[in-house]
Amino acid sequence: MIVPITGNVTYTITLDPTVWIFDDRKILLDDAFTGIHQNQDEEDELEKASERWNQAVYQQKINPPVNKSISRMEGQKFLENSYVMPIAEFLNHAKVNEDANRVILKTASGEENIPLEALEESFLLFALDGKPLKEDGPVHLLYRDGSNRENPIKGIQKIVVQ
Repeated sequence: MIVPITGNVTYTITLDPTVWIFDDRKILLDDAFTGIHQNQDEEDELEKASERWNQAVYQQKINPPVNKSISRMEGQKFLENSYVMPIAEFLNHAKVNEDANRVILKTASGEENIPLEALEESFLLFALDGKPLKEDGPVHLLYRDGSNRENPIKGIQKIVVQ
């Protein structure tokens, strides 16, 4: 259930979609193609910047960080909805080399060859109705414009940047 990003990158990284359900960067599948998540990202960044400022100013008075616990209502929501994860941040962590321009998606049924730009602007579907994609997963690739929403690239097991 892991997906390595390898090839023409500085750092080979491994994605584990099974833990993304608890990641704040996930986006509801229904909101992914509407642009709603973009405004939320801007608001989240403002909140984070504000919190960093407060920590810097009041550094002496800060208590140890505590993980935000998940309410029962939030937990139930996680088990009912479908989620996607933008892949761009993971590509930034892998540090794709400047001369890279193509990507091979190795799937259970073969290979898909797509432009790097298309991958950077894509989502990885990792949970359908709150459950991981076990049969044809671990992830499906959906283009940001929704053009392949009805027919995503399924069963991605490895991402090779060229």
